Amino acid sequence: MTKVLIADDHTLVREGLRHILQTAPGLEVAGEACDGASTLTLVRDTPAQVLVLDLSMPGRSGIDLVHQIHDEKPALRILVLTMHAEQQYAVRAFKAGASGYMTKESASAELVSAVTKVAAGGVYVSLSMAERFAQSLNEPADILPHQRLSDREFDVFRRIAAGQTITEIARILFVSTKTVSTYKTRVLEKMQMPHEAALVRYAMRYKLLDDNDEV
Repeated sequence: MTKVLIADDHTLVREGLRHILQTAPGLEVAGEACDGASTLTLVRDTPAQVLVLDLSMPGRSGIDLVHQIHDEKPALRILVLTMHAEQQYAVRAFKAGASGYMTKESASAELVSAVTKVAAGGVYVSLSMAERFAQSLNEPADILPHQRLSDREFDVFRRIAAGQTITEIARILFVSTKTVSTYKTRVLEKMQMPHEAALVRYAMRYKLLDDNDEV
């Protein structure tokens, strides 16, 4: 029996995922979490083979969370389930230690197959993401400005573009406002943007904000 953990901040989403997994033979939902802190507690206290992880829960960056969970529980396979269909998110997730990446729109059709594959030691990418990866092979080699950012810089960039203030970002990420200001400066420099408004326009142009982000 493969034990699965679910981490998502939306109750209805967790209920839907639980229903899909519990009706599949050989799978058992062993626990659930609704944010970064409770996810860490869950994976530390509950033996399981797979964690289905939302990349955009309240609190710390989803990529940071993948990093930490992978470091603490390297045997736990992480399947990222997210609204982000942009391939840059997938690349960062895999580099952080994820074993699978799929969009929520694919969950009803692909979740059981994805969990089964990563539990067996494989790597899973949803069909829609695989198509985007294939299409990217024909794109120019020059990377986009946001792809120059580190994971933390990318997280801060998205939060700024979503309208969060320096103080709000500092509180959510548990760092000082000075640290966030430093990240903001780096983001503007690396992306060669003159001000925050340009970051907002850029994020909207490349669809780097999801439905839960404020603008």
